[in-house]
Amino acid sequence: MTNSVPPTSPLVLGAMMFGTAIDEPTSFALLDRFVERGGVWIDTADCYSFWASADGQGGDSERVLGRWLAARPGVRDRVRIATKLGAEPLWSGSWPTGRAGLSRRAVLDAFAGSLDRLGVEAVDLLWLHQEDRRTPIEETVEALAELTGAGLTRRVGASNHPAWRVERARAHARAIGSLPLDALQLNATYLRVRPGTRPPGVEHRFGVLSDEQRDYADAHGLEVWAYTPLLSGAYDNPAKQIPEPYDHVGNERRLAALDEVSAEIGATRGQTVLAWHVAHGVRPMLGGSKLDQLDAAMEAVRLPLTSDQLALLDAAA
Repeated sequence: MTNSVPPTSPLVLGAMMFGTAIDEPTSFALLDRFVERGGVWIDTADCYSFWASADGQGGDSERVLGRWLAARPGVRDRVRIATKLGAEPLWSGSWPTGRAGLSRRAVLDAFAGSLDRLGVEAVDLLWLHQEDRRTPIEETVEALAELTGAGLTRRVGASNHPAWRVERARAHARAIGSLPLDALQLNATYLRVRPGTRPPGVEHRFGVLSDEQRDYADAHGLEVWAYTPLLSGAYDNPAKQIPEPYDHVGNERRLAALDEVSAEIGATRGQTVLAWHVAHGVRPMLGGSKLDQLDAAMEAVRLPLTSDQLALLDAAA
């Protein structure tokens, strides 16, 4: 790794499959390249990736990150670590009905485990992974207040939560004088799913960024992170089909606009999607397993789009 520090990148490196589908040497190489090219935010979760692990439980991703941080003295000062809690299976095979949830005890116990696996004293952002209707959101917020009050996490955010519960959580945080949720993490890409459908892999009812969630974030200054923005490579890989929930006339027009802008800027469809996200103030997340995929994404988030190109992309429907 070089000593020079390049400009920071808005791209988030998703570490979901580190330690399972992506082996440790490859994970280290991706992390090193990410930092070398100005990457800052790395995202993981305590449940990653239970469905691909030997024991049916999560933790592998955080452990790999912890070993990487330990092997790279000084790199902790250059990166920001985000992790999530609440979705870890209670036992192998128990998900989704048997998961840790967001009770006070579950939050505090899960977070202690994350700190231990990561080998850090604090994280930069702690996400509530998915909503837990069994637990009053006020109880969850009070648990988060214990963590932020102790300096164990610098920020808190919500992934896969409806806007009304985020607002309720933020109101309670303000009422008790704690840090409110200031970020949303949701599935978002350029194409839009048909109403009433969800993309493959999105198990959460409120996992796809809606107009209401985006409006709420814009009105209240919440940061938005977009997972699976590239449809797992389907925009550009002819061997991968764009998922069926995106198959409708509106998206035919959006793909035509995407092709037009991509040709103008000399980029792939996927790169243009990432540039479009960034132009709208969204942090796209990359979960790729290859260095060339990472390089292409790092270049994409620096691509400028003109006002006319943005207008064309936004108006297609």
